[in-house]
Amino acid sequence: MWFPHLLPYKNHTSSRPTMDLGKKEEEAMLHELTTFDRSIDLDENGNNGNHGHKLKVFNFDYIMIATNNFSSQNKIGKGGFGDVYKGKLIDGQEIAVKRLSRGSGQGLVEFKNEIRLISNLQHMNIIRLIGCSISGEERILIYEFMPNKSLDFFLFDARCKKLLDWKKRYNIIEGIAQGLLYLHKYSRLRIIHRDLKASNILLDHDMNPKISDFGMARIVRPNAIEANTERIVGTIGYMSPEYARNGIFSMKSDVYSFGVLMLEIISGRKNKIFHHNDCTINLVGYETIIWEASENLI
Repeated sequence: MWFPHLLPYKNHTSSRPTMDLGKKEEEAMLHELTTFDRSIDLDENGNNGNHGHKLKVFNFDYIMIATNNFSSQNKIGKGGFGDVYKGKLIDGQEIAVKRLSRGSGQGLVEFKNEIRLISNLQHMNIIRLIGCSISGEERILIYEFMPNKSLDFFLFDARCKKLLDWKKRYNIIEGIAQGLLYLHKYSRLRIIHRDLKASNILLDHDMNPKISDFGMARIVRPNAIEANTERIVGTIGYMSPEYARNGIFSMKSDVYSFGVLMLEIISGRKNKIFHHNDCTINLVGYETIIWEASENLI
């Protein structure tokens, strides 16, 4: 049921338990998150614009209604950020709602990071951020809804993987590559994703892939070869050796993750530890053995 008096973008203070976040602080945060610096202004076509680009800020109660009060029946996923719910706006548009959990490994820094980055990205293989909602301790991100969930749902399910013929797999690989090339070369911001994996690739109605989850991403200078960090984030098995060991990351780090992902798409197997000829090995190591064996046959 819809309530006409609940406007989508009306300022509202939730009755849920909240942190000591005053109205002025809340408004300041919203302004900071939704107003882009003029140096990276974009118009609706993704070009340099003359007017500030603002993100939609949704009333929290409106999001509660859209998700049926965050009903378990609307829950479609769970990640490092928190739970993800399916919702429907008053105009009928379906949305995906990410709700920051209190015990989330990703905090306010990652929340801000995702908003700032995705809001400045416009590409058919990058997930589109529609808006956000902040009320007290609530931190909400609203995205376009992807009806075919994430790539891992198809790759690693015995029944669903049969739906991925070679043409679909090739198109998915190509789409991810195009999205990654955009992040590294053609976006106005050079971005290193740092957490490229099957569960962060979402699929639309036509099985077109969209890279998602930019909470761990970093912006690097156009002329920078590499950067380093003391805080190593990402997923074991997808991280390049130099990043996992020393915190050194670059575009090559994403390319390594893409290579692992490509092996998973082609083989239909997850990059995890298993036993082979009395040895403990992962998918990358196994494929290396096969490649070396094939080289010896030439």
